[in-house]
Amino acid sequence: MVRGSDGGERLGAAELGAELGERATLVQFSSAFCQPCRATRRVLADVAGMVDGVSHVELDAEERLELVRALGILRTPTVLVLDAGGSVVRRAAGQPRTADVIAALGEAL
Repeated sequence: MVRGSDGGERLGAAELGAELGERATLVQFSSAFCQPCRATRRVLADVAGMVDGVSHVELDAEERLELVRALGILRTPTVLVLDAGGSVVRRAAGQPRTADVIAALGEAL
């Protein structure tokens, strides 16, 4: 993770283990036995499939503890919305609704 010139958090392919979406990236922190994480995976995958240039990356919080700590992730699921440059524009904990994810993407696009 790097700090942007504005002091905000910025993530790239090196931190995520996957390429950023062309327009935005939905980053999901999950854990193995988290029931809401499964539903969140479906919602984010559906939204990424509906909106051109948006990708969904799911990270196992237990395997990525250093990143979890750096970002202050306290529970799963936690979703970060990144703009095309990898800047965190929105973050939310808990299972999101499709409409909320689409609205949050509006800030990134």
